[in-house]
This record gives sequence, structure tokens and C-alpha cells, in this order.
Amino acid sequence: MRPTGELHLGNYHGALKSWTELQYSYECYFFIADIHALTTGYEDPSRLESFVWQMAIDWLAAGLNPSVSTIFIQSRVPEHSELHLLLSMITPLGWLERVPTYKDQQEQLKDRDLATYGFLGYPLLQSADILLYKPNFVPVGEDQVAHVEVTREVARRFNHLYGREADFEVRVEKAIKNLGSRNAAQYSELRRLYQEQGDATALEKARSMLEANARLTLADRERLQGYLEGTGRSILIEPDVLLTATPKVPGLDGRKMSKSYGNTIGLREDPDSVGKKLRTMQTDPARIRRTDAGNPDKCPVWDLHKIYSDVQTQAWVQEGCRSAGIGCLDCKKKLVDRVVAEVTVIRQRAQEYEENPDLVRTIVAEGCEKARDLARKTLEEVHQAMGMNYR
Repeated sequence: MRPTGELHLGNYHGALKSWTELQYSYECYFFIADIHALTTGYEDPSRLESFVWQMAIDWLAAGLNPSVSTIFIQSRVPEHSELHLLLSMITPLGWLERVPTYKDQQEQLKDRDLATYGFLGYPLLQSADILLYKPNFVPVGEDQVAHVEVTREVARRFNHLYGREADFEVRVEKAIKNLGSRNAAQYSELRRLYQEQGDATALEKARSMLEANARLTLADRERLQGYLEGTGRSILIEPDVLLTATPKVPGLDGRKMSKSYGNTIGLREDPDSVGKKLRTMQTDPARIRRTDAGNPDKCPVWDLHKIYSDVQTQAWVQEGCRSAGIGCLDCKKKLVDRVVAEVTVIRQRAQEYEENPDLVRTIVAEGCEKARDLARKTLEEVHQAMGMNYR
């Protein structure tokens, strides 16, 4: 997540809340993307440090747990920048120019000079961010799927260029023997089923078998995965998308909640301010008088009810609005209570971390070190594959 200012409810329900749930099902790495923040805000970094630490507090207050997940700052792991640079040597320019958000953001941010390589190359930096940690999944909403596909293409191109060792087949045969006779026979049969018949189940079984085999070194496991799929050694792993629920979070004016629109409710906003904003929030424009029947589907307040309210309350809103049995202020009052309750809990947790900044810095420093240990290993393999492991 880019540290570009105060987090709001759109950030929370769009990504952060799902992260707090995913961390208990997967080994998760979450980083504050301070280098990415410079792709559109390079001309004035004066508040970047403040934004970084405020984001760390927001994450902890929202429920990210450093005992089960890794929280770090992108620039504190310089391997991100180096892998980005090395990948830029092999990435066709056209791949970056066709990323859907490239022209979209240029259009939306006309007031900024975005004719920079940093802006053009940010999808490749994202690829480096991902590939360093060899993840199975990248949790994203549907609007980010294209970025993960670029990452998969970059990994595929890298492996095609550098994954074919001169003695690849010899090393593969040796690795197969290390599986043990029974597993070696099973591996060969599963490979045949996949390559001759396209049996996806066989591919998954073979991958699982390799992952579970403790006899294999990491390099041999990657060789056998590449041989299985008909390629060379998979130095960089192609990640899969893990689609996460991204509910529509409307801003106060009915558009998507965004700082650039000035229509947000802050994640740690004062409860009185939250209540005041919600009570003046735009509703169904066709409902002018209290006695007019409304249509919740045309009201942004209803989108918030779908996030915050239980089934009974939602039914009450639907019935009351359509029949003019309740007014807009009645509808908003139940919503205000729930939003204020959520924001208040996060505010209280955040205050505890604000009063103990050394704890926050320690958590982040430990996360940076853990992330860097893993990133170093990947970069060492990249150096070796690219002929840069000088002796």
C-alpha cells in the first residue's frame, strides 16, 4: 500500500480488512510501498516519512499482527530496487505501455508531470516486489489482476532466458534419482500425463509431491518443476492471483471514496466528525421530500449499509426507503452508530501505538530484516542465473 496520506474506510474495506483475515491462513508479507509513492509524488517528499509511520500505526491498529505476518518498508529492503533494475534489462517496453492503468492514470492525473521512467516502470517494480518472495498467491481485487499477469510474463521470460543450464538434463536425472525409486516412477508418470494429455490434475499432484519431498534441495526442486512443465529451471516463480472481496465503498458524494475527490471518512477520524459527514451524505437524488418513496439501489448510503449492517437492518432499510416509511436521517442514524463504533476501536488502538513509537519501529525493523533475509536468497539466485556470481 502506498503511503500517500491518511488511510480512509475505502482503504480499509478495499484491502486492509481482508489482509487481517488472510494473515491467519497464509504466511503473509505486507509492505509500505514508499518507493511507489514517489512514482506520482516525487516532487515533494517532505511528508513521506510521516505518512510511512502513520501507515504502520494504521495497519497495526486495524489488526495486522506482527507475530503471524511480516510488516516492512519497501526501501529498507534494497533488493526490491536491484531486482527491478535487473528485470528492466529484459522487459520489452511495449509490455509496460499496454498496462491498462498506465494511460488511465495519466488521464486522471493531468496536473502532474508523469513523463518519467518511474511512472512507466511501476508495474515492473511491482513485479520485483512480488517475485522476490516467490509467493504462491498475490491477494488483489479484480482491477489489479492485469498487474499480476505482467509479473507472470516477466517471470516466464526470465526463466526462458536464464533457466536453461548447460547440463540441465544431467542435473534433472540426478534430481529424479534423489526422489527415491517409488517417487521417481510416480513423478515420471505424472509428467507424461501432463505433457502428453494436458492433465492438470497430474501437474498439481506432481507439484505437491515435489514440495513435500524433504530430500530435494531448493535448486533441484526448481529444476524438476521446470522439467515437469517443459521449461528450464524456474528461478522466479509465477504467482497465482488470490481474488479478494472488494466491496464498493462510496464516498460522501456518491463517487468512489478517494482522497483525490475529498470525499473520505478517515480510518481514525473523530467520531463527531464521522457522524456529521454521514448525516450530510448524498442520498437517492430522486427522493426530495420525506414522503417520497426512494430506491436504495440508487443511494450510496445503501452501499455502506451492505458493508456495515446486519440482514435485519438491511431489510428494514429496503422496506422503509421504498415505502417512505423511514426518512433518510433515520436510515443514516443506524449506519452512523456502526461506523463510529468501528472507527472508535481503531482510534483507541492507534493511540496506544502512537504513545509507544519505539515499539512500532521495532516491529517494522524486525519485519524488514526478515523480509531482507528472504529477498537476499532470491537475488543470489538471480545473480547466479545472469552470470553475475563472480569469484
